Amino acid sequence: MGKLFGTDGVRGVANSELTPELAFKLGRAGAYVLSQEAPHPRIVIGKDTRISGDMLEAALIAGITSVGGEALPVGVLPTPGIAYLTRKLKATAGVVISASHNPVADNGIKFFSASGFKLPDTVEEEIERYVLGENNACPDSVGGDAEGHHADGLPAPTGAQVGRVSPVADAETMFVDYLKSTVPVDFRGLKVVVDGANGAAFRVAPRILRELGAEVVTICCEPDGTNINDGCGSTHPEKLCQAVVAHGAHVGLAHDGDADRLIAVDEKGQIVDGDRIMVTCALHMKAKGQLPQDTVAVTVMSNMGLHLALKEAGIRILETKVGDRYVLEALLESGTLFGGEQSGHILFLEHNTTGDGVLTGLQLLTVMKESGQPLSALAAQMRQLPQLLVNVRVKDKSCLDTPEAQAAVEAGKAKLEGRGRILVRPSGTEPLIRVMGEGPDAEELKQVVEEIADLFRRF
Repeated sequence: MGKLFGTDGVRGVANSELTPELAFKLGRAGAYVLSQEAPHPRIVIGKDTRISGDMLEAALIAGITSVGGEALPVGVLPTPGIAYLTRKLKATAGVVISASHNPVADNGIKFFSASGFKLPDTVEEEIERYVLGENNACPDSVGGDAEGHHADGLPAPTGAQVGRVSPVADAETMFVDYLKSTVPVDFRGLKVVVDGANGAAFRVAPRILRELGAEVVTICCEPDGTNINDGCGSTHPEKLCQAVVAHGAHVGLAHDGDADRLIAVDEKGQIVDGDRIMVTCALHMKAKGQLPQDTVAVTVMSNMGLHLALKEAGIRILETKVGDRYVLEALLESGTLFGGEQSGHILFLEHNTTGDGVLTGLQLLTVMKESGQPLSALAAQMRQLPQLLVNVRVKDKSCLDTPEAQAAVEAGKAKLEGRGRILVRPSGTEPLIRVMGEGPDAEELKQVVEEIADLFRRF
């Protein structure tokens, strides 16, 4: 991983770490690197509802057009919508301005290739070298050269060769119509509560469900620029649990800020996480002969209960590192199409090239409709073993490599050896150490995980 790019693009506190100046440089470098064979690259730009989105969008557009590119802003739209529209509009690349489930102060910038996939590490590293001035071949480091290059070594066209901005007015309708086309049934008779996290799904998710016939109740679908992910959405589904029961709904669907993940709630107000959603969908696809290679890709964070449920059904499991990009790599390398993360990043690769929370919700409701079973019964096909995840905020994530930390982790593993597991890793997007434990005894598990977490709290 580079100096700027993490596991999901460039992230930081907006206007402090992720500044307009950095966004401008990313726009210039990204447009150049992703379009070296196209003199006027066309780049789709979308964002979530954060107040800093407008500021970073303006800087990105300035950067893209300054190297002769055409910027195609689509406004507020889920991340998977940008991936889809990049392909649909035959653009050179796509850019999303979002920090996903992070607080409002943060923001992020990530690129998609022309095929709608996240960029490989090597391409991100090339963009990074231009942003940091490490690829600057311009002889005049102050004012550029006579060949039409800026001081950063990238093209600096003038006159009619400067790029332009072409807003895409019907972007939301194109994405909505596409998602609807992936569903073979209608949702008449289903009552659904949607928690939009006051983020990018606030308009799209309720609209699709209503157009497919569902009765829809919305909560946290009133973004004001500052309330994204604020006590709501997929990382805080408590309000949704209460709302589903209060409204007598069949199901609740919670998204995160950029709507690339989904956490569901059954008719009893119980949380159905990504593992249970994957088991529900995988078993249904397997029964219909629609699960390619009878294989599912998951990360090491998935509960052992998922492994047991899928293996009992004869489904093969590919296990990857944490991060939907690694799930995607496993799917592409194996030729399979379905997988995801416990956090709700779930990929239906036959429909989209990235995790898609709205699409996942549609597929889950399709299983409910076709099977005629309530979500509580479908989710019960997986018995979840006690699992505990504690996130510890640290100043420097390299503390994980200290002998003291390694000894604590190994001691925890030894206590659960043969009966459970301990997994400790740094977050790819936040200054956090994540301590996850899994085992048959919840009390013992809490003690072991907290002992390890306490050590990291000293750093």
